[in-house]
Amino acid sequence: MESVQPPAHQEVQEVEVAVIGCGPVGALTANLLGARGVTTLVVERSATPHGQPRAFSCDDEALRIYQQAGLLDGIRDETVAPPLVEYVNGAGRVFARMRLSETDFGYGHAPLRFFDQPRLEHTLRAGLDRFPHVRLAPGTELVGLTQDEDGVTVLLSDVATGQRRAVRARYVLGCDGARSATRAAVRIPLSGASYAEPWLAVSGDVPPEAVRVPDTTFVCDWRRPAFVSPGAAGSYRMEFMLRPGETEDDMRRPETIAALVSPYVDPDRFAVTRAVVYTFHHLVAQRWREGRVFLLGDAAHQMPPFMGQGLCSGLRDAANLSWKLSLVLSGAAGAAVLDTYETERRPHTVEMAQTSVRLGRVFLARNRVTAGVRDAALRTVQTIPRVRRFVERFEFKPVPAYRRGLMAGGRRDGVVGTMFPQPPVLVPGAPGERLLDEVLGDGFAVLGRAGVADPLGAWRPGLPARFVAVHPSGTPLADLPDQPAGPPATGRPDRVDVVDADGVLGGWLRRHGADLVVLRPDRFVFALVTAGGVEQAVRDLSAALGVPPDGDRTRADTSGLAAAPAGPAPS
Repeated sequence: MESVQPPAHQEVQEVEVAVIGCGPVGALTANLLGARGVTTLVVERSATPHGQPRAFSCDDEALRIYQQAGLLDGIRDETVAPPLVEYVNGAGRVFARMRLSETDFGYGHAPLRFFDQPRLEHTLRAGLDRFPHVRLAPGTELVGLTQDEDGVTVLLSDVATGQRRAVRARYVLGCDGARSATRAAVRIPLSGASYAEPWLAVSGDVPPEAVRVPDTTFVCDWRRPAFVSPGAAGSYRMEFMLRPGETEDDMRRPETIAALVSPYVDPDRFAVTRAVVYTFHHLVAQRWREGRVFLLGDAAHQMPPFMGQGLCSGLRDAANLSWKLSLVLSGAAGAAVLDTYETERRPHTVEMAQTSVRLGRVFLARNRVTAGVRDAALRTVQTIPRVRRFVERFEFKPVPAYRRGLMAGGRRDGVVGTMFPQPPVLVPGAPGERLLDEVLGDGFAVLGRAGVADPLGAWRPGLPARFVAVHPSGTPLADLPDQPAGPPATGRPDRVDVVDADGVLGGWLRRHGADLVVLRPDRFVFALVTAGGVEQAVRDLSAALGVPPDGDRTRADTSGLAAAPAGPAPS
């Protein structure tokens, strides 16, 4: 990586954030920043969209993040939710099953969906067109980077012509994948393990009548473990572990692929769109921040594929960091808030990766005796109803929660630090039910029983917030008060009255002994509040954001560069 010397006589472009990489994580990050008014440049080495169906699955948390970016409809309509996941042995006998059609974690979406990556990337890139302050620079690569207390200067090169230009950004976000040029530029090493077993990943299109295995299946055959599943838009995905002595060239031959896929689809009607051999990794960057440069997604962490959480973890990074950056850049929060990105995200990512490794050990038994013991043990323990529910309802997946970070008290306490549910609500003037996030706004939200006095009178000036007054299930919409007009600066109300369609919100508040709950912009619980505790909650929030309660600060980020952590955040 070169030192940065801006070309002579060339004006240096200035942006608030430069996002390096426009894969799904980079494109989503830019959409979230754009939605919050952040001037953003997206740098992408490839001149055209990647066009390869690499990532395959996302979960309910990921769908909720797409929803926050205003892209849910376009993405959800092109995905498919598998009703069932089965684990079968080499003889095809089921020894474990996850009933996803009966699983609901309460976040508003199905627990697992499959997508087509080229279509996903098209939707994400098209979303950038909504924002005149966001610009995509395809065919451009990062070749140099230097930073100081006020910002980062990046040197960019046109891949086709070699012409160079410098860009000045307040912050740089490395979303450029496993071989991250951003990570290399700031000299952050990876630690962890790579796995020697190579896999053949085959994607293709197949008509429904040519599908022989219609459900998502982990084939736990000790002779050749495999994963097979129908996907979105008539696609089908299969992955096969290579045996000792098999080569990439051997495995990619059409006759080899036809033989491998034949038990699952009709090979004569299966049109291969991608066939690659890969190995997987369990790697984590030693730190995710160097001054004003941050790492997200595969640039920061890589994990085995058995939970389908690699991309989802990168999307969570984007959701966590983007709103914090926007508050810092607007002066509504101090720069030290950005330290909570790694503090919050690293432990959850490591836990997800470790769960993937453990699941892989079940999947990858490599001799007949071990596989037989596994099959018998799992069938036996699932005769216990609670254990069977644990497996069938996917309860071994780590919950979305942070141990320490930007929350009242600085650490998880009960539901403080966990993701808030997203049930349906009814709103005056809107037909039918709406998901909760659609009425929360894009800032902080205070949600509570309708009988509680509006808490925003004690709220800190200059910090976006909305009060959501919850009326009991069955309340006629006509009985709700008229919605107040919004402040002139935003044109939207700072109070919304809703009806709790299924009683979930009222039940949640009663269960946790709270009149109100303060939600962060990413919909994690900041604090539980009683009717008389609003002012204390505001003081706690102001302290967490690093600004006085009266908001007497015009540009929080000008106070200097927050020190980068010396090493990984403790887990």
